[in-house]
Amino acid sequence: MDHLEKARRVIGLEIAEVQRLMVRLDDSFVQAVETIRTCVENRGKVVVVGVGKSGHVGDKIAATLTSTGSPAVVLNSLNALHGDLGVVADGDVILALSYSGETEELINLLPALQRFSVQIIAMTGHEKSFLAQNSHVHLDVGVAQEACPLNLAPTSSTTVMMVLGDALAMVLLEARGFKKEDFARYHPGGRLGRMLLLKVHQIMRGADQMAVVAPEATVREVLHAMAKARAGAAEVVDASGRLLGIFTHGDFGRHFQTHPGLLEKEVGEFMTRNPITIRGDQLAAEVLHILETHRIDDLVVVDAANVPVGVVDSQDVARFRLI
Repeated sequence: MDHLEKARRVIGLEIAEVQRLMVRLDDSFVQAVETIRTCVENRGKVVVVGVGKSGHVGDKIAATLTSTGSPAVVLNSLNALHGDLGVVADGDVILALSYSGETEELINLLPALQRFSVQIIAMTGHEKSFLAQNSHVHLDVGVAQEACPLNLAPTSSTTVMMVLGDALAMVLLEARGFKKEDFARYHPGGRLGRMLLLKVHQIMRGADQMAVVAPEATVREVLHAMAKARAGAAEVVDASGRLLGIFTHGDFGRHFQTHPGLLEKEVGEFMTRNPITIRGDQLAAEVLHILETHRIDDLVVVDAANVPVGVVDSQDVARFRLI
């Protein structure tokens, strides 16, 4: 068996265990979701605790919960009995992770946790384990086989635990009506934050960088206006200032060879009528979608009266690192 076949075997075993998890989901999962939702709505938090590989999985679950609107903290089981229990408060939910359900550190910690008015949700692979029997809700993450060829290293079991944690977080997200705008509040940095927070008016080029012309203007005059504004397109408007069309360098290139005397002709004859537009209060992320879908380089920003107030060039998308 070569390396690729061995890799496929590992992936196949883990997929099979995740499928087993999906089939055996029951009311315990629903109870866990509702327990956490009630806690969060009452301004409580999820306290995640685990040891070893389960602890690493717990770190990720806590991060996912927090970033999707369900506040979570990680309690270090080794330091919990030496002051770190201060992070626990009445009304919290304890999410305890241990595949065996017999982890000594967690067993020693349980009596101290039970002195608080908390709900304990346990993720274990053994429903008759000490941790499972002493929790309010038990979530079964048992596996038939680890992906480790020695059946020793936590592999399938940690994957199943991680997947179940993701399922908890995502179902909670929907149950609590968490929206894109909420997500953006917790992710203001990086490309994701820019995609969700930036509005079109924040990235568009304003009036001083636009070439606004009348349909009677000659192509020569329009090219001069575009050069002056350093713009790749001119916005053609009627007497009221409403957008009629757009004329780009690409339009000039396409018509130059086929229309003798093009420079002295009126731009209204060659403009693209009723061009695609966007409003300034829309998300900047929509600009990227429109540019890619319609394969255009310039997008006119208009107000409610269809008067052009700005333009977004494809280069602006890269400048604001939206791609």
